[in-house]
Amino acid sequence: MNNILTIDGPSGVGKGTVARVMAQKLGWSLLDSGAIYRTFALAVDARGINIGDEDALEDIAQTLDLTFKTEEDSELVSVFLDGKDVSKILRTEQTGEMASKIASIGVVRSALLKRQQDFAQNTPGLVADGRDMGTVVFFEAPFKVFLTASSKERAQRRLKQLQAQGTTGIISQILADVVARDERDSSRKNSPLKPAKDAFIIDTTELSIDEVIAQVSKLVKQ
Repeated sequence: MNNILTIDGPSGVGKGTVARVMAQKLGWSLLDSGAIYRTFALAVDARGINIGDEDALEDIAQTLDLTFKTEEDSELVSVFLDGKDVSKILRTEQTGEMASKIASIGVVRSALLKRQQDFAQNTPGLVADGRDMGTVVFFEAPFKVFLTASSKERAQRRLKQLQAQGTTGIISQILADVVARDERDSSRKNSPLKPAKDAFIIDTTELSIDEVIAQVSKLVKQ
């Protein structure tokens, strides 16, 4: 595991952007674990499976037809479920909430663990973005980063994203959702959201993406 950089943290801290840029700068592959859980949630919803049916959830996790495709000359990564591009619906608030609830189920995390670890095979290096990349999935990775930011700032960022997409949101509700998701992710029994003991922690509340990337780049170079 010489060439693995894990970037963990809650929603709204800039993990996705930092991970994509770092993968490009280093010439390494990219793993967006959040997209895996969101795609899994879509598959569960499409099949009408009750999230209490652990046998059905495990079966879907093991047979999930999921592929990633990086667009040429672009930072964008398209996600396909059963051959269908689900990239846009993947980033909706509804899908994120559903994925957060399903991700707390032990049998799901166990079934998807190896699929995530397989991304490190046959690649010059890997940048892994998620919530337990440095603590569980790639716990022996030499480069670990944990990004954080205030709940208020992350809610503001989410509101700006929604507005950029042509939709609206109520900041008080978005903030409540952010706090609820943090609580759910950090208190779950299986792979709770927390920094690895050897992770480099960066508070992005007052930082630009370029400033965060500069700090992460310095860590890897050292």
